[in-house]
Amino acid sequence: MGLDIGSDSIKVVQLKPLGKGGVYQLVGFGMEPLPPEAIVDGSILDSGTVAEAIQRVFSENKIRLSDVAISLSGHSVIIKKINLPAMSPEELAESIQWEAEQYIPFDIADVNMDYQVLQSLSREGQDVMDVLLVAVKKDKINDYLSVVTEAGKTTTVVDVDVFALLNAYEANYTLEREKAVALVNIGSAVTNIGIVEDGQAVFWRDVTVGGALYSEAIQRELGLSYDQAESLKRGVQVEGVSLHSAVPVLQSVSEEIGAEVEKTLNFFKTTSSCERIDKIYLSGGAARTINLDQYLGERFNTEVDFLNPFREIKFTPKQFDGDYLEEIAPSAAVAMGLALRKAGDK
Repeated sequence: MGLDIGSDSIKVVQLKPLGKGGVYQLVGFGMEPLPPEAIVDGSILDSGTVAEAIQRVFSENKIRLSDVAISLSGHSVIIKKINLPAMSPEELAESIQWEAEQYIPFDIADVNMDYQVLQSLSREGQDVMDVLLVAVKKDKINDYLSVVTEAGKTTTVVDVDVFALLNAYEANYTLEREKAVALVNIGSAVTNIGIVEDGQAVFWRDVTVGGALYSEAIQRELGLSYDQAESLKRGVQVEGVSLHSAVPVLQSVSEEIGAEVEKTLNFFKTTSSCERIDKIYLSGGAARTINLDQYLGERFNTEVDFLNPFREIKFTPKQFDGDYLEEIAPSAAVAMGLALRKAGDK
């Protein structure tokens, strides 16, 4: 099961494999909102409220299993692709901590770290290998592990949001050769950006802007409550306020988010041979903000679509409403990617 503990809501996805061909069936799904003060900037401030929300989303959707995969993002997560001389797995295991100290801006004793060899190749006559290095501050991991335990569940995998996003994409879409696709997951406080080029995941970054900016701007400019602002940004009419009055407020925030995405895409282009992004897939709770997809399409002169993590997942229409799944699909991307994980896999 994938458990996405977001700043705005809790999402859970339960999958069952059908045979060995990578086909899955959806057997459990649910979302539960969180009050805005429960998790702020990725830090759990009210663990009791978060634990209760986790318990509710399980009980209300009749999900009985307790083992879950969770993920983290933001400033406490460091992702680096490093280049090392070719060495045996045993040699790498012995030297990786020393190598990692050069790239991680925290005390190595304060982080949990993992790594994966991506490829071995010959470069300028020398045998080298690209290694993916991930480190997360221990206190951040412990906060999330504790709230899962408080809810009566067991964490078997701790992943990173952007990798879960990439898993959800790869399980549901054909990886096109000679194409560059950007996955932009706009959460409440953090936007995860992953790039798939020539069928391979090649770039990962988190930027600290998100959908909460829309709600804060609407509250400030139009004098509305948090709940009213949340409704209005999704195009739901609020009594006494026209949707038209919200459009310029939303547009200014979309421009701010677009500027951060553009900085990231430009950085990627300067560090690769890629000249353009052929398509953008939007996901996250703020993905369906009024006019956001259209604005990003115009800004980047490319096709923009919503990521549907249920696209290739089987489900029973009597159990799940297909129209509902399609509507909330962008919000379920990280939870779906986590549900595809297995304890001990790489």
